[in-house]
Amino acid sequence: MTASLPSESVRALLEDRIYVTQPHLPPLDEFLPYLQQIWNSRVLTNGGPFHQQFERELCEYLGVPYLSLFANGTLALVTALQALRITGEVITTPYSFVATAHSLLWNGVKPVFVDIDPHTMNLDPAKIEAAITPQTTAIMPVHCYGHPCDVDAIQKIADNYNLRVIYDAAHAFGVRNESGSILKHGDLSILSLHATKVFNTFEGGAIICPDAKTKQRIDHLKNFGFVDEVTVVAAGINGKMSEINAAFGLLQLQHIDEALERRKAIDARYRELLRNIPGIRCQADAGETTANYAYFPIHVEADYPISRDALFDKFREQGIFARRYFYPLISDFPMYRGLPSASRHNLPIASEAALKVLCLPIYPALTEEQVQRVVSIIAEH
Repeated sequence: MTASLPSESVRALLEDRIYVTQPHLPPLDEFLPYLQQIWNSRVLTNGGPFHQQFERELCEYLGVPYLSLFANGTLALVTALQALRITGEVITTPYSFVATAHSLLWNGVKPVFVDIDPHTMNLDPAKIEAAITPQTTAIMPVHCYGHPCDVDAIQKIADNYNLRVIYDAAHAFGVRNESGSILKHGDLSILSLHATKVFNTFEGGAIICPDAKTKQRIDHLKNFGFVDEVTVVAAGINGKMSEINAAFGLLQLQHIDEALERRKAIDARYRELLRNIPGIRCQADAGETTANYAYFPIHVEADYPISRDALFDKFREQGIFARRYFYPLISDFPMYRGLPSASRHNLPIASEAALKVLCLPIYPALTEEQVQRVVSIIAEH
């Protein structure tokens, strides 16, 4: 029995919808030669030729010394914590996707939530020191929306208290500051290459490593701890990226600059059209010299005629699927809300942001007409 394809009417309805993001895909015929090579070699995983080539070319593109590819970003986060032998408590942000804190729980580590900066939406360095205890071993900030954290201030605190720094850089593909790639900061940085991200390999992730020795340890951990077929040196996991994902990543590298330019143009168009709408504030950058325009968050302020959630519902009624990134806060979910640091009194800025921020659709295939449609719904109130 074969599955039936959607009817023309259903297909038309789906095509009329606008989602917050849409994966950027190269022409299918450009991917077929890669698949043919995989079929010919019958190498599907375990660090095959495409995997090795993609690691090299991705390092060169990002301007980083070493990286280790993963099946997804969450496995990369979990493994990064293992690689640095993190225990006890880790200071992190409540304003992120749940995988940030989940990776800590999976390692038996206690998240300690600290409030965010109201301008960047990143972990506020001024709030970190008060949260440090004798059990604190690391800081895990997030480059929220791809805007860089205050990496110098965070590193200074980490150095003063002998703490590790692991950046959840899921949003920060290709982002640079005055010192180069934002991914080179901290002890490790973790990328997500998920379908929703600026650069995707269908599913995927990576750990940016500062040196060859660290990369070797991580490579062992993501492959069950194997060094060779008879030697196991750690209780590793199966986190390897497949050859198909790596091949797709190699092809995506040929198109990423064009995709980023289109995102930049859409970002600029939104800002132009929204500039004079009272009660709508566009998120500013955080001093990056090269942005990736991963998201387009707006703040629905008190002087806008309707609430953020009412605007969210209005979009849904019109087939536009904006997203409340990030609502609820991680600290509001059942597995975290009992922590003392999860109290909303401890997180006033993050709690307010969770009620005000709405991410508008942004992706390379978004048309001028669709941008105008999104803005017209905001402007009609």
